[in-house]
Parts: sequence; C-alpha cells; structure tokens
Amino acid sequence: MISGTTELLAHLGYPTDTFKSPLIYNPWFDKNGVDAVVVPMGVKPEDYPAFFRSVFTLTNIRGALVTMPHKVTTMELVDQVSPTAEIAGATNAVVLRDGSLVADQFDGAGFVRGVLRKGFDPAGKRAIVVGNGGVGSPIAASLAGIGLAGIGLFDPNTAASEALAERIDKHYPDVDLVVGSKDPDGYDLIVNATPLGMRDGDPLPIDVDRIAPGSYVGDVILKADMTPFLQAAKDKGCTIQVGTDMLFEQIPAFLEFFGYGTATPDELRATAQLPR
Repeated sequence: MISGTTELLAHLGYPTDTFKSPLIYNPWFDKNGVDAVVVPMGVKPEDYPAFFRSVFTLTNIRGALVTMPHKVTTMELVDQVSPTAEIAGATNAVVLRDGSLVADQFDGAGFVRGVLRKGFDPAGKRAIVVGNGGVGSPIAASLAGIGLAGIGLFDPNTAASEALAERIDKHYPDVDLVVGSKDPDGYDLIVNATPLGMRDGDPLPIDVDRIAPGSYVGDVILKADMTPFLQAAKDKGCTIQVGTDMLFEQIPAFLEFFGYGTATPDELRATAQLPR
C-alpha cells in the first residue's frame, strides 16, 4: 500500500518495458514491512539531465536505480562518486544522503558474485567483455579485481574500450588487457554486455562457434532469461549465467546502500513476481 509516508525509489531508464526491478523490490518491501516503492520512470536521453535534477527535489525520494541509457550521464549529475563507479565510468544507483547525491555501481559486483557462486575459479583464467558501456564497464572493472590473468575488451566505440583499459590498468596493473577484438577463442569467461538480444532478430553478439565447450558464458539481457546467444552457448556445453542472475545478486547490495537492510538472492526470488 502506497501512502503519504512511502519513500520513493525512482527507476530511471528508457524504454521501461524490460524493467524487472519493481517486480523484485516491491514484493520484498511488502513482505518485510518496508514503506518504500520502486517506480519505473521512462526518460529519453535528451530530457534526462533536467528530469534527474527535478525528481530529486521531491521531499519523499530516497534514491534512484539507474539503467540504460543513463548510467554514464548520471556521473556528471551527482555530488559524490564511489571508487567503483569511478573505475567503471558509470553508476546504477544514487542515494540522497545528508543533502548530497551519492552515486555507486553494483552491476559488476552482481555479475561477479553470480560467477563465483556457480563455482568459477578465476585463478589464471581469461575473460572477454563485449560491450564496454554502462553495463560492460563495471563488469570488466569487477572482474579485474578477482584475480583473472587477462581481460579482452571490445566495443564498436574503440575509444570506450581504450578508456576503460586505462582505468583498469591504473588500479590492476597485473591484469593483461587486450583491446579491439571480440573473438572469444582462448577465453574461459565470455560476457555479452551489449543490447543485442533485446529485440527479435538481433544478430548474436559473439561468434558462438569460436567459444570452447565448457566455457562460462554470461548475458546481461533482462527481457528474457534464455536469449538466443545463451541458448546457443548452452547447446555447445557451456555453463551459462542469465541476466536476472546478475540482478538478484546485486539487489542485496542495493538494499544496504539505500538503508533498507539486506536479503539473500533466494529470499528475493521467493517473493519476486516475475512473469514465467
């Protein structure tokens, strides 16, 4: 029940039809007696800076979840940025704290927690992240911190990959970085962090024929758990990680960031109202 005391968490992005967070957070809030609600707010890029400033003039707003295409733009609109968000070059969470807007980044942490939970041993392994924007950058940054031997970075915007490599190298100089190729051959962990797979008829983001059987393959697409890319990887004998795995793994960190306690991924899955 929404009342005059309910705190708002804006879910900022465009388009909103793939948003899953309200169907996870809000049932959990209801079960645990938390007087808060996540509200999807579709904002086009050209309207975003002005809207962002306006929404935080509301007296009952606690913070915001930030998704595509606003994760990079938001970095310039806040007062403080966490080290993780700084490395990633993007944020997906903003909290209003003591009158200041504080940004942090949990995409990478959520993805990596899912990988480790499924038993992937990063020691001596190599990962490739295709798509180095607002999702891929924090994933690459978090992967660099778990002991991988090397990371490949690819984006159609080569400058984005090069800038990300510089930020990673500054903090993790022992990680071998390769920029400019999306060939998955020789990599143990393959990540699609592009929007390819959101729409019917999208081409596969990576050549599955070049992926070795037994590799670990992850996708960030939330529209459907089993994307054509993941299905092809699964058919080849790969371990896969669906987009919602990353989502459920990072939400406990979000809850703590916003000051609403914490939860396990299993607890969140038990109350979620995602369509099947």
